[in-house]
Amino acid sequence: MNNVRHSVSTPLFELRGAAVQIAGRQILQPVTHTFSPGRVTGLIGHNGSGKSTLLNLLSRQNARHTGDILWQERPVADWPSREFARHVAYLPQQLPPAEGLTVKELVTLGRYAWHGALKRVSAEDVASVEEAIRSVDLDWASEHLVEQLSGGERQRAWLAMCVVQASHCLLLDEPTSALDIAHQKEVLQVIHDLSRHRSLTVIMVLHDINMAARFCDEFVALRQGQTVFKGDAQALMTAEQLSAIYHVPMGVTHPDPRLPPISYVK
Repeated sequence: MNNVRHSVSTPLFELRGAAVQIAGRQILQPVTHTFSPGRVTGLIGHNGSGKSTLLNLLSRQNARHTGDILWQERPVADWPSREFARHVAYLPQQLPPAEGLTVKELVTLGRYAWHGALKRVSAEDVASVEEAIRSVDLDWASEHLVEQLSGGERQRAWLAMCVVQASHCLLLDEPTSALDIAHQKEVLQVIHDLSRHRSLTVIMVLHDINMAARFCDEFVALRQGQTVFKGDAQALMTAEQLSAIYHVPMGVTHPDPRLPPISYVK
């Protein structure tokens, strides 16, 4: 695996007035923002606020936009597909089927961005795959079928595939949407640890604001396609700020001083 890391001062993803309009409707208002390298950023807001649209722009899933989207100071459209995939991995909300694949086989698919599907798997590939599987605590399940794992374990297997594919950035669209609370915490802890241990930039769409506050370093909040907040958990988790973002009366409580406040709807 390519272990080159960027300085924390080097911008990786940058938006300059990026906007999306479909059939005369403004889906995403112009966004100007630089995402912090090596940090976990949560994209938050109500349903239909533009979170997934923004993530799709970063992952090159939507070419219909105005403004500029840069990766390493270069327009994302100018990157060859395989080269871009070596830097940025995208995990959609609806995961592709993995029937009949073991965890090791699924994760190995992530190496195709480096050499294509026809080249033999090298010793370096094998080592990278094993390292990625260990990084999500699934080494015990390496030969297990993905379909036989729990929901949280399956999500971790896909994360390992992204890790072995990309050296710098993970883009995750609601990675915990189909999981119970215990597995949500498990997966978000893995994502947080991957960012810390591998200096990965992570940008992900999340709905559970309390989980997001616990595992994200910073946030971009959208409402009706417009950016309405940028900042960290301390600035976000106030009754006034949350009420402004979600347009419902919100409150916060502090049951554990070691953790961020917990929000609730009044």
